[in-house]
Amino acid sequence: MSFSTMLSTMAAGMLRTCAIFFLTLLGSLPLGLGIMLLRRSKNRLVSSLTRVFIAVIRGTPLMLQLLVWYFGPYYLFGASIKGWRFPAILVAFIVNYAAYFAEIYRGGVESIGVGQYEAAEVLGYSRSQTFLKIILPQVIKRILPSITNEFITLVKDTSMAFTLAYQEVFSLAKQISASQTSFMPFVIAGVFYFIANYAVAFAMERCEKALSYYN
Repeated sequence: MSFSTMLSTMAAGMLRTCAIFFLTLLGSLPLGLGIMLLRRSKNRLVSSLTRVFIAVIRGTPLMLQLLVWYFGPYYLFGASIKGWRFPAILVAFIVNYAAYFAEIYRGGVESIGVGQYEAAEVLGYSRSQTFLKIILPQVIKRILPSITNEFITLVKDTSMAFTLAYQEVFSLAKQISASQTSFMPFVIAGVFYFIANYAVAFAMERCEKALSYYN
């Protein structure tokens, strides 16, 4: 296999990696916010169940969760899993990262002083208006560094999709390396991951500067 063929094949795998990355963020960011609200619910049952859910998701390996989501429908309900591979990957990633984002959101919300809520109440804001217009913008600014770390981790975690034989860039690197007895595919994969992470870090740094109160 020529270098150009190897590069184009792995570039196609990188597109699949990017698909996992962006679709995971699209689902996990809002889901994490919803989980955080349940975690902070005044209903003790809801709050307790949400804490257990977060503990289970954060306390078990993502690889195990991928296997559970993929094979679970078959073993539990006898359902066909044909065509379920990519949806199972997305569900596993979205649920996993939503649990982490929920705790990041919670830390950001709880870092806001009670005076912010009192001032909003004096101004006549409802609870939803207070959260959306006063609390959430401040939370976003405070949690951006932590969110950036999770984004970068997600780029690398997409390699876990090889567990379900999904042809993303890392899986292709392993296959090509084995068939060609060459280390070059891993070098190419490493460059792809580095470029992706650099782009993410650069974009998030720009976001932090845009939200800086001092600029």
